[in-house]
Amino acid sequence: MATHKLLLLPGDGIGPEVMGEVKRLIDWLNAAGIAKFETDTGLVGGSAYDAHKVSISEGDMAKAKDADAVIFGAVGGPKWDAVPYEVRPEAGLLRLRKDLALFANLRPAVCYPALADASSLKREAVEGLDIMIVRELTGGVYFGEPKTITDLGNGQKRAIDTQVYDTYEIERIGRVAFELARKRKNKVTSMEKRNVMKSGVLWNEVMTQVHKREYPDVTLEHQLADSGGMMLVKWPKQFDVIVTDNLFGDMLSDIAAMLTGSLGMLPSASLGEVDVKSKKRKALYEPVHGSAPDIAGKGLANPIAMISSFGMALRYSFDMGDLADKVDAAIAAVLASGLRTADIKSEGTTSASTTQMGEAILKELQKLHAS
Repeated sequence: MATHKLLLLPGDGIGPEVMGEVKRLIDWLNAAGIAKFETDTGLVGGSAYDAHKVSISEGDMAKAKDADAVIFGAVGGPKWDAVPYEVRPEAGLLRLRKDLALFANLRPAVCYPALADASSLKREAVEGLDIMIVRELTGGVYFGEPKTITDLGNGQKRAIDTQVYDTYEIERIGRVAFELARKRKNKVTSMEKRNVMKSGVLWNEVMTQVHKREYPDVTLEHQLADSGGMMLVKWPKQFDVIVTDNLFGDMLSDIAAMLTGSLGMLPSASLGEVDVKSKKRKALYEPVHGSAPDIAGKGLANPIAMISSFGMALRYSFDMGDLADKVDAAIAAVLASGLRTADIKSEGTTSASTTQMGEAILKELQKLHAS
């Protein structure tokens, strides 16, 4: 059995609490002989700043590069608001993404039937929702040059951000989306603003070419990003895989997040390119929620997004799709039983702490594995 190297970066706030529930799951997988994970733990964000005066140390960065996958908690909090910009907690995550060349951000939006009433949309619009947003993560307006603020005099300034995409960047994110769609409902919706942006014209052109040349078996639709956002709120179940650029992906994935009822439920993956020789790819998995410093240390955090992020690692880094399916099924069973952490609590349900929720999910997983 192959040994997989994991670097755990719990981070700040509720990060260590929710990471503890993933560690419990990993320990059981190892003890039961289902998988073999070798784990190391490092510091990132505010905790790294407190220890080393940087957002991630060179030593932990080297461990991240050596690992088969990085499992990341959350960073930040008011405690570090006054630290220099270049060593702010979030800079640790940005450096990991940059140095590991993680260009594809996968944000699933899944609405478990037991939580359909927690969504801001009607139950019939979201019950059974299962969509995947694929966001290009290393290009576009967030990284384009020039990026400046110029003083024009007379109290006037000019700010410039540059939206830049090359053909190869669009091709590689397109391939990720098409490959994912082949394992799902075989449909990709590409979103851009070709009606007003030259980068949108190129994006549309390249997606069309990649589809025709390499993935003619997959259904491809094109949609303007603004109308796509409207459709996400109107009837989200029409979508399967949505692929889009960095800026629109940032916004559309947050819209999709709220369809499910709680940010505490949502995982994410950031993937690099597949290495030609090893056939492996660098990857980082993290929950979408923040560090929630107001509830840190109180046992109130929802560990489901963190556990689901580890489930994504099983699926996309270690080819353990069956086990990932069982993790998802265990979460659904626990929610169907009425167990709830504070963020998803409703009338008639049973309150659970972070640890109680993690233990319940592990018990369900053990049952599923034994059956």
